[in-house]
Amino acid sequence: MTFGFFPSAEWTIFRTKLSTMFSQAAKYSIKSVIYIWTKSLEDRKVGAKEIGAEIDAPEAFTAKILQSLVKAKIIGSYKGPNGGFFADESHAKINLKDVVKAIDGDHLFSGCSLGLPKCSEKNPCPLHFEIVKVRKEIDNMLTSKSIKLLAIEVIKGTTTLSILIK
Repeated sequence: MTFGFFPSAEWTIFRTKLSTMFSQAAKYSIKSVIYIWTKSLEDRKVGAKEIGAEIDAPEAFTAKILQSLVKAKIIGSYKGPNGGFFADESHAKINLKDVVKAIDGDHLFSGCSLGLPKCSEKNPCPLHFEIVKVRKEIDNMLTSKSIKLLAIEVIKGTTTLSILIK
């Protein structure tokens, strides 16, 4: 398979880079939020320790990520003996793009892929128009379903995050 101007070998490299486009923190965040939603749909709050164990992430790193997600209003939290992290209807429309932007910023969605300071429709770099197409596809992929819907798919077994399914 090729994509635009990429020969087959280059497409394989590009696809590999695309699969690693998220930072480790963003990957943990996505897994965390899906896990939190699966438990919230059972009317349970979960702690950072449990989340870290379920997504195979260091507890301290998980706690920092979770605080960032709370600050960005991707999830909620309560302190105290009955506290923990949760998602509710106020978070129901949150999607993967929201999570990625909260953790990694929006560099994946904007700016020149070659790092040129003034890349635009009027002053395009050699990759500009192809990257615009790719970004539209990525945007569609990341916004087509809410995290809540992804969690429901995991619960139903339609999709899997093997670390979440026991």
